[in-house]
Amino acid sequence: MNYLKMYGQLFLKGMAMGGADVVPGVSGGTLAFITGIYERLLDAISSFDKDALQHALKFRWQALWQHVDGTFLAVLLSGIATSLVTLAKVIHYLLDTYPIQLWSFFFGLVIIAAYVVAKEINQWKGRVIIAGLGGIAIAYTVTVITPAQTPTDLWFIFLSGSIAICAMILPGISGSFILLILGKYEYIVTSLNEFNVTVLAVFGVGCVVGLLSFARLISWLLDRYYNTAIALLAGFMIGSLNKIWPWKEVVSTRTNSKGEEVPFITENVLPGVYEQVTGQTPYLGQAILFMIIGAGAVLAIDLVAARQQKTTKTVSN
Repeated sequence: MNYLKMYGQLFLKGMAMGGADVVPGVSGGTLAFITGIYERLLDAISSFDKDALQHALKFRWQALWQHVDGTFLAVLLSGIATSLVTLAKVIHYLLDTYPIQLWSFFFGLVIIAAYVVAKEINQWKGRVIIAGLGGIAIAYTVTVITPAQTPTDLWFIFLSGSIAICAMILPGISGSFILLILGKYEYIVTSLNEFNVTVLAVFGVGCVVGLLSFARLISWLLDRYYNTAIALLAGFMIGSLNKIWPWKEVVSTRTNSKGEEVPFITENVLPGVYEQVTGQTPYLGQAILFMIIGAGAVLAIDLVAARQQKTTKTVSN
Protein backbone atom coordinates (compact mmCIF):
# COMPACT_ATOMS: atom_id res chain seq x y z
CA MET A 1 0.00 0.00 0.00
CA ASN A 2 2.86 2.36 0.81
CA TYR A 3 4.43 1.59 -2.59
CA LEU A 4 1.09 2.24 -4.30
CA LYS A 5 0.82 5.62 -2.57
CA MET A 6 4.45 6.49 -3.32
CA TYR A 7 4.23 5.66 -7.01
CA GLY A 8 0.80 7.29 -7.26
CA GLN A 9 2.32 10.51 -5.95
CA LEU A 10 5.24 10.16 -8.36
CA PHE A 11 2.83 9.69 -11.27
CA LEU A 12 0.99 12.88 -10.28
CA LYS A 13 4.31 14.74 -10.08
CA GLY A 14 5.02 13.56 -13.61
CA MET A 15 1.62 14.83 -14.74
CA ALA A 16 2.37 18.20 -13.13
CA MET A 17 5.71 18.37 -14.97
CA GLY A 18 4.07 17.47 -18.28
CA GLY A 19 1.32 20.04 -17.80
CA ALA A 20 3.88 22.74 -17.00
CA ASP A 21 6.01 21.89 -20.03
CA VAL A 22 3.03 22.45 -22.33
CA VAL A 23 2.83 26.13 -21.29
CA PRO A 24 5.39 28.43 -22.98
CA GLY A 25 7.05 30.17 -20.05
CA VAL A 26 6.67 27.51 -17.34
CA SER A 27 9.30 24.83 -16.75
CA GLY A 28 8.71 21.21 -15.82
CA GLY A 29 12.06 21.42 -14.05
CA THR A 30 10.51 23.91 -11.64
CA LEU A 31 7.85 21.37 -10.68
CA ALA A 32 10.48 18.64 -10.35
CA PHE A 33 12.48 20.82 -7.97
CA ILE A 34 9.64 21.89 -5.70
CA THR A 35 8.26 18.35 -5.52
CA GLY A 36 11.63 17.06 -4.32
CA ILE A 37 12.54 14.76 -7.22
CA TYR A 38 14.91 16.99 -9.19
CA GLU A 39 18.25 15.54 -8.08
CA ARG A 40 16.96 11.97 -8.28
CA LEU A 41 15.74 12.67 -11.81
CA LEU A 42 19.15 14.01 -12.84
CA ASP A 43 20.90 11.02 -11.25
CA ALA A 44 18.59 8.59 -13.05
CA ILE A 45 19.15 10.26 -16.41
CA SER A 46 22.91 10.44 -15.85
CA SER A 47 23.01 6.71 -15.04
CA PHE A 48 22.59 5.89 -18.74
CA ASP A 49 26.34 5.42 -19.06
CA LYS A 50 28.83 2.77 -20.15
CA ASP A 51 27.84 0.54 -17.21
CA ALA A 52 24.21 0.66 -18.39
CA LEU A 53 25.36 -0.21 -21.91
CA GLN A 54 27.34 -3.20 -20.61
CA HIS A 55 24.31 -4.47 -18.72
CA ALA A 56 22.24 -4.15 -21.90
CA LEU A 57 24.81 -5.88 -24.13
CA LYS A 58 25.02 -8.78 -21.67
CA PHE A 59 21.21 -8.96 -21.36
CA ARG A 60 21.32 -8.27 -17.62
CA TRP A 61 17.93 -6.58 -17.68
CA GLN A 62 17.29 -6.59 -13.94
CA ALA A 63 20.71 -5.09 -13.21
CA LEU A 64 20.12 -2.49 -15.94
CA TRP A 65 16.70 -1.61 -14.51
CA GLN A 66 18.14 -1.10 -11.04
CA HIS A 67 21.16 0.82 -12.35
CA VAL A 68 19.02 3.43 -14.15
CA ASP A 69 16.35 3.62 -11.39
CA GLY A 70 13.94 2.20 -13.95
CA THR A 71 10.79 2.11 -11.83
CA PHE A 72 11.18 5.76 -10.87
CA LEU A 73 11.71 6.82 -14.49
CA ALA A 74 8.92 4.62 -15.84
CA VAL A 75 6.32 5.97 -13.42
CA LEU A 76 7.45 9.59 -13.82
CA LEU A 77 7.58 9.42 -17.62
CA SER A 78 4.17 7.74 -17.68
CA GLY A 79 2.79 10.71 -15.77
CA ILE A 80 4.49 13.20 -18.10
CA ALA A 81 3.25 11.36 -21.22
CA THR A 82 -0.28 11.09 -19.85
CA SER A 83 -0.29 14.81 -19.14
CA LEU A 84 1.05 15.72 -22.58
CA VAL A 85 -1.62 13.61 -24.30
CA THR A 86 -4.60 14.47 -22.10
CA LEU A 87 -3.88 17.97 -20.77
CA ALA A 88 -2.42 19.65 -23.85
CA LYS A 89 -5.84 20.59 -25.21
CA VAL A 90 -7.13 21.56 -21.74
CA ILE A 91 -4.21 23.89 -21.09
CA HIS A 92 -4.53 25.48 -24.50
CA TYR A 93 -8.24 25.99 -23.84
CA LEU A 94 -7.43 27.71 -20.54
CA LEU A 95 -4.75 29.85 -22.23
CA ASP A 96 -7.31 30.96 -24.83
CA THR A 97 -10.27 31.39 -22.46
CA TYR A 98 -8.78 32.37 -19.09
CA PRO A 99 -5.25 33.62 -19.88
CA ILE A 100 -4.96 36.14 -17.03
CA GLN A 101 -6.10 33.64 -14.41
CA LEU A 102 -3.81 30.87 -15.69
CA TRP A 103 -0.73 33.10 -16.03
CA SER A 104 -1.44 34.54 -12.58
CA PHE A 105 -1.50 31.03 -11.10
CA PHE A 106 1.88 30.23 -12.65
CA PHE A 107 3.27 33.65 -11.68
CA GLY A 108 2.50 33.03 -8.02
CA LEU A 109 3.81 29.48 -8.31
CA VAL A 110 7.16 30.51 -9.79
CA ILE A 111 7.73 33.38 -7.34
CA ILE A 112 7.41 31.08 -4.32
CA ALA A 113 9.25 28.27 -6.14
CA ALA A 114 12.24 30.62 -6.54
CA TYR A 115 12.13 31.26 -2.78
CA VAL A 116 11.87 27.53 -2.02
CA VAL A 117 14.89 26.85 -4.22
CA ALA A 118 16.95 29.80 -2.88
CA LYS A 119 16.44 28.78 0.75
CA GLU A 120 18.42 25.63 -0.01
CA ILE A 121 21.54 27.82 -0.24
CA ASN A 122 23.39 27.45 3.05
CA GLN A 123 26.27 29.84 2.36
CA TRP A 124 26.08 33.09 0.40
CA LYS A 125 29.39 34.02 -1.19
CA GLY A 126 30.35 36.38 -3.99
CA ARG A 127 30.22 33.72 -6.69
CA VAL A 128 26.85 32.48 -5.41
CA ILE A 129 25.37 35.97 -5.71
CA ILE A 130 26.95 36.41 -9.15
CA ALA A 131 25.48 33.06 -10.26
CA GLY A 132 22.03 34.14 -9.08
CA LEU A 133 22.23 37.47 -10.91
CA GLY A 134 23.59 35.67 -13.98
CA GLY A 135 20.67 33.25 -13.93
CA ILE A 136 18.22 36.16 -13.79
CA ALA A 137 19.95 37.89 -16.72
CA ILE A 138 20.07 34.72 -18.87
CA ALA A 139 16.43 33.80 -18.30
CA TYR A 140 15.24 37.37 -18.85
CA THR A 141 17.21 37.57 -22.10
CA VAL A 142 15.64 34.31 -23.29
CA THR A 143 12.14 35.70 -22.63
CA VAL A 144 12.68 38.82 -24.74
CA ILE A 145 14.18 37.10 -27.77
CA THR A 146 11.83 37.39 -30.74
CA PRO A 147 10.49 34.03 -32.03
CA ALA A 148 12.00 33.07 -35.38
CA GLN A 149 10.75 31.53 -38.59
CA THR A 150 12.71 28.30 -39.09
CA PRO A 151 12.69 25.25 -41.40
CA THR A 152 10.63 22.10 -40.83
CA ASP A 153 13.39 19.78 -42.04
CA LEU A 154 13.96 16.73 -39.83
CA TRP A 155 17.52 17.81 -38.95
CA PHE A 156 16.14 21.01 -37.43
CA ILE A 157 13.39 19.09 -35.60
CA PHE A 158 16.15 16.94 -34.07
CA LEU A 159 18.14 20.05 -33.11
CA SER A 160 15.04 21.69 -31.63
CA GLY A 161 14.36 18.65 -29.48
CA SER A 162 17.92 18.47 -28.16
CA ILE A 163 17.91 22.18 -27.23
CA ALA A 164 14.39 22.35 -25.82
CA ILE A 165 14.80 19.31 -23.57
CA CYS A 166 17.78 20.98 -21.88
CA ALA A 167 15.52 23.88 -20.94
CA MET A 168 12.75 21.57 -19.81
CA ILE A 169 14.91 20.16 -17.01
CA LEU A 170 16.14 23.61 -15.97
CA PRO A 171 13.91 25.24 -13.35
CA GLY A 172 12.76 28.60 -14.66
CA ILE A 173 13.63 28.16 -18.34
CA SER A 174 10.73 26.78 -20.34
CA GLY A 175 11.38 24.18 -23.00
CA SER A 176 8.10 25.20 -24.64
CA PHE A 177 9.28 28.79 -24.89
CA ILE A 178 12.59 27.66 -26.39
CA LEU A 179 10.54 25.86 -29.04
CA LEU A 180 8.58 29.09 -29.54
CA ILE A 181 11.83 31.02 -30.06
CA LEU A 182 12.99 28.35 -32.51
CA GLY A 183 9.65 28.68 -34.33
CA LYS A 184 8.69 25.07 -33.67
CA TYR A 185 6.28 25.19 -30.71
CA GLU A 186 3.08 25.18 -32.76
CA TYR A 187 4.55 22.69 -35.23
CA ILE A 188 5.39 20.17 -32.49
CA VAL A 189 2.04 20.64 -30.69
CA THR A 190 0.20 20.12 -34.00
CA SER A 191 2.29 17.01 -34.67
CA LEU A 192 1.38 15.75 -31.19
CA ASN A 193 -2.34 16.33 -31.70
CA GLU A 194 -2.22 14.75 -35.18
CA PHE A 195 0.16 12.01 -34.00
CA ASN A 196 2.72 12.61 -36.75
CA VAL A 197 4.95 9.62 -35.97
CA THR A 198 7.93 10.70 -38.08
CA VAL A 199 8.20 14.20 -36.62
CA LEU A 200 7.57 13.00 -33.06
CA ALA A 201 10.14 10.20 -33.40
CA VAL A 202 12.89 12.54 -34.68
CA PHE A 203 12.01 15.13 -32.04
CA GLY A 204 12.07 12.39 -29.38
CA VAL A 205 15.54 11.20 -30.44
CA GLY A 206 16.79 14.77 -30.27
CA CYS A 207 15.34 15.07 -26.77
CA VAL A 208 17.08 11.88 -25.64
CA VAL A 209 20.47 13.00 -26.98
CA GLY A 210 20.18 16.45 -25.41
CA LEU A 211 18.85 15.10 -22.13
CA LEU A 212 21.61 12.53 -21.60
CA SER A 213 24.28 15.14 -22.30
CA PHE A 214 22.88 18.04 -20.31
CA ALA A 215 21.75 16.13 -17.21
CA ARG A 216 25.35 15.09 -16.53
CA LEU A 217 26.46 18.73 -16.60
CA ILE A 218 23.79 19.80 -14.10
CA SER A 219 24.52 16.83 -11.84
CA TRP A 220 28.23 17.69 -11.90
CA LEU A 221 27.50 21.31 -10.98
CA LEU A 222 25.24 20.27 -8.10
CA ASP A 223 27.87 17.82 -6.81
CA ARG A 224 30.82 20.22 -7.05
CA TYR A 225 29.28 23.67 -6.64
CA TYR A 226 25.95 23.10 -4.92
CA ASN A 227 25.26 26.61 -3.61
CA THR A 228 26.36 28.24 -6.87
CA ALA A 229 24.24 25.87 -8.95
CA ILE A 230 21.19 26.40 -6.75
CA ALA A 231 21.60 30.18 -6.99
CA LEU A 232 21.79 29.87 -10.77
CA LEU A 233 18.59 27.79 -10.87
CA ALA A 234 16.77 30.23 -8.58
CA GLY A 235 17.93 33.06 -10.83
CA PHE A 236 16.49 31.28 -13.85
CA MET A 237 13.11 31.19 -12.12
CA ILE A 238 13.15 34.88 -11.21
CA GLY A 239 14.24 35.89 -14.71
CA SER A 240 11.44 33.83 -16.26
CA LEU A 241 8.78 35.91 -14.46
CA ASN A 242 9.02 38.41 -17.31
CA LYS A 243 7.48 35.85 -19.64
CA ILE A 244 4.58 34.82 -17.41
CA TRP A 245 3.40 38.29 -16.34
CA PRO A 246 -0.40 38.07 -16.78
CA TRP A 247 -1.09 41.42 -18.50
CA LYS A 248 0.39 41.89 -21.96
CA GLU A 249 -0.10 44.23 -24.89
CA VAL A 250 0.18 42.65 -28.33
CA VAL A 251 2.78 44.56 -30.33
CA SER A 252 2.62 42.44 -33.49
CA THR A 253 0.76 39.39 -34.76
CA ARG A 254 1.39 36.53 -37.14
CA THR A 255 -0.71 34.04 -39.10
CA ASN A 256 -0.49 30.44 -37.86
CA SER A 257 -0.75 27.23 -39.89
CA LYS A 258 -4.57 27.34 -39.61
CA GLY A 259 -4.75 30.82 -41.11
CA GLU A 260 -5.57 32.39 -37.75
CA GLU A 261 -4.04 35.67 -36.60
CA VAL A 262 -2.27 35.12 -33.27
CA PRO A 263 0.01 37.26 -31.04
CA PHE A 264 3.65 37.29 -32.14
CA ILE A 265 5.42 39.89 -29.96
CA THR A 266 3.97 41.17 -26.68
CA GLU A 267 4.98 43.67 -24.00
CA ASN A 268 4.18 43.57 -20.29
CA VAL A 269 1.85 46.30 -19.02
CA LEU A 270 0.17 47.17 -15.72
CA PRO A 271 -3.45 46.03 -15.21
CA GLY A 272 -4.81 49.58 -15.66
CA VAL A 273 -2.87 50.08 -18.89
CA TYR A 274 -3.99 46.64 -20.09
CA GLU A 275 -7.62 47.72 -19.79
CA GLN A 276 -6.92 50.96 -21.65
CA VAL A 277 -5.01 49.45 -24.59
CA THR A 278 -7.07 46.26 -25.01
CA GLY A 279 -10.51 47.33 -23.79
CA GLN A 280 -10.65 44.08 -21.82
CA THR A 281 -11.20 43.54 -18.10
CA PRO A 282 -7.89 42.96 -16.25
CA TYR A 283 -9.59 40.72 -13.62
CA LEU A 284 -7.21 42.05 -10.97
CA GLY A 285 -9.04 40.46 -8.05
CA GLN A 286 -9.12 37.04 -9.72
CA ALA A 287 -5.47 37.40 -10.73
CA ILE A 288 -4.40 38.06 -7.14
CA LEU A 289 -6.49 35.10 -5.97
CA PHE A 290 -4.89 32.74 -8.47
CA MET A 291 -1.41 34.05 -7.61
CA ILE A 292 -2.14 33.18 -3.98
CA ILE A 293 -3.42 29.74 -5.00
CA GLY A 294 -0.27 29.10 -7.05
CA ALA A 295 1.97 30.25 -4.20
CA GLY A 296 -0.02 28.21 -1.69
CA ALA A 297 0.32 25.10 -3.84
CA VAL A 298 4.11 25.39 -3.81
CA LEU A 299 4.23 25.99 -0.05
CA ALA A 300 1.97 22.97 0.53
CA ILE A 301 4.15 20.78 -1.67
CA ASP A 302 7.29 22.03 0.09
CA LEU A 303 5.72 21.30 3.49
CA VAL A 304 4.75 17.77 2.48
CA ALA A 305 8.23 17.13 1.02
CA ALA A 306 9.87 18.36 4.25
CA ARG A 307 7.67 16.04 6.34
CA GLN A 308 8.48 13.10 4.08
CA GLN A 309 12.22 13.78 4.42
CA LYS A 310 11.87 14.03 8.19
CA THR A 311 9.98 10.73 8.30
CA THR A 312 12.59 9.05 6.09
CA LYS A 313 15.42 10.23 8.34
CA THR A 314 13.58 9.03 11.45
CA VAL A 315 13.01 5.58 9.96
CA SER A 316 16.65 5.28 8.79
CA ASN A 317 17.92 6.21 12.25
